[in-house]
Amino acid sequence: MKFTPFILASAITLGLAGTALAADVTVNLTGVQDRGGAMLVSLQSREQFMKPMGAAGAFAPATPGTMTLVVRDVPPGDYAVMVMHDEDSNWTLTMKDGRPGEGLANTGARITRETTFDDVRIAVPAEGATVTLPITYP
Repeated sequence: MKFTPFILASAITLGLAGTALAADVTVNLTGVQDRGGAMLVSLQSREQFMKPMGAAGAFAPATPGTMTLVVRDVPPGDYAVMVMHDEDSNWTLTMKDGRPGEGLANTGARITRETTFDDVRIAVPAEGATVTLPITYP
């Protein structure tokens, strides 16, 4: 599974203008380790899943423990929430021996095969949504 599109989606989609029917998606991250860098969150529609352009994103310096990021002005719909602890702040997932070398989370269960949009999608209603995700480290 490639994560570079996730990183690009986070970087590119920050600051997108909201719409009248948009609300916030609050992402609570648990188990953040003291490894420096930043936490990157990307919301992707089915059409955008694992591609360079996502629907919306947020990022903040990583702080150990539990932290909250808010993705603003998200239109109602189905989205995948993808999170990466970018420890070296290079906006790219570091790989070690062919496996992710940095912390990751998504809205689906831990999957042992290639992830599909249906594995990780959540419904975001007009009033917004809140998700809590544990970060998994290699």
